[in-house]
Amino acid sequence: MSPTPARVTAVDTHDIRFPTSRELDGSDAMNPDPDYSAAYVVLRTDAGDGHEGHGFTFTIGRGNEVQVAAIEALRGHVVGRSVEELCADPGSLNRDLIGDSQLRWLGPEKGVMHMAIGAVMNAVWDLAAKRAAKPLWRLLADADPEWLVAQVDFRYLTDALTPDEALALLRGAREGRQERLDRLLRQGYPAYTTSAGWLGYDDAKLTRLATEAVADGFTQIKLKVGADLDDDVRRCRVARQVVGPDIRLAIDANQRWDVDEAVRWTKALAEFDPYWIEEPTSPDDILGHAAIRRAVAPVKVATGEHVQNRIVFKQLLQAGAIDVLQLDAARVGGVNENLAILLLAAKFGIPVCPHAGGVGLCELVQHLSMFDYVAVSGTIDDRTIEYVDHLHDHFLDPVVIRQGYYKCPALPGFSAAMRPESIARYTYPGGTFWAADIEADIKADIKAKKGHAA
Repeated sequence: MSPTPARVTAVDTHDIRFPTSRELDGSDAMNPDPDYSAAYVVLRTDAGDGHEGHGFTFTIGRGNEVQVAAIEALRGHVVGRSVEELCADPGSLNRDLIGDSQLRWLGPEKGVMHMAIGAVMNAVWDLAAKRAAKPLWRLLADADPEWLVAQVDFRYLTDALTPDEALALLRGAREGRQERLDRLLRQGYPAYTTSAGWLGYDDAKLTRLATEAVADGFTQIKLKVGADLDDDVRRCRVARQVVGPDIRLAIDANQRWDVDEAVRWTKALAEFDPYWIEEPTSPDDILGHAAIRRAVAPVKVATGEHVQNRIVFKQLLQAGAIDVLQLDAARVGGVNENLAILLLAAKFGIPVCPHAGGVGLCELVQHLSMFDYVAVSGTIDDRTIEYVDHLHDHFLDPVVIRQGYYKCPALPGFSAAMRPESIARYTYPGGTFWAADIEADIKADIKAKKGHAA
């Protein structure tokens, strides 16, 4: 009698929020007071090997409970699935989740529901990598090209990238693979830092953090811009004086401007030699990005952290609208869709510099970029991963940066698992941190009312 196959037995969710707004960490022109948050999911099984699948999508506070509810709406597609079949072909679940006709109406393939799919799929890949005893980047890099192509949904893409073209790209990247792998393990993957450039920081803090970034080996830093032009001119001047002429200085408007305003503002900052202008306008405005790119060259145009799916990325590439593609590990439908985006970028010869400004995003995107280098694009020229020095201590396998490079994660999985004590402390609203915080607010409110009454 054959043993009963292991199944997924539970999909646990957590609304986790960190109070980053209190120090203005993460502040920018569109998001002045973010509380970095994660709609967090854990896949539990009865396999008996102790492995769980951890995944999440990133938000910035209010509304995180809506994202959690969207993940919970997918539970019926996941519980009861064969663990072995799921890990052997994550694309099977991806197709079912995206293909649910009633849930699809809420998108399709965009917004809260699609991000929920991404969280679940990232948890599946975390589980698959753990069961294979490999970090995710290595699981993907070691995979057969045919299997990788089978994980990609090519619907709506074949006018730009066909399965045969994707297979040819992956097979072509086999040449020189071992040399790249050796270099990656020895040196790591280039990083740039945004930690110095949050909009809410004063000039003294900007100066101190930019000085530290250069001393730590970073060759690119990024400043948030877009709230006030005079302030941006001053802050860019401060940053350029601190880092000197040889460090790349990127600027990020976080979607603040209309097209004409983006052109005018970027040209006003051109004297500080910005390497790229990031998210100069709405992430949905493909033609607007193309117009901005033509007008502000040689400043490069970068976007992607809020691009909602592979189809919009395809159009940005087809329209010649961007110089730098900034995929996000938790915005689109998870690893499967990011495979498609990496292949599209390789087809069009556009460098990928992932977004990682958020809780846990550094931990995730390092795997995607390292896989891309070894097995897809085959290059790190003009490629770099964002690094933000916040909240890594809450993860069991946090990123390691040495002299401006991400070191290769070695533990099995997607580096997505949070420490249990962090989950217990920062789950909203009942975690120990938030419960104490809410209680203190209530007491302060009662005291203030008594004072008014007196």
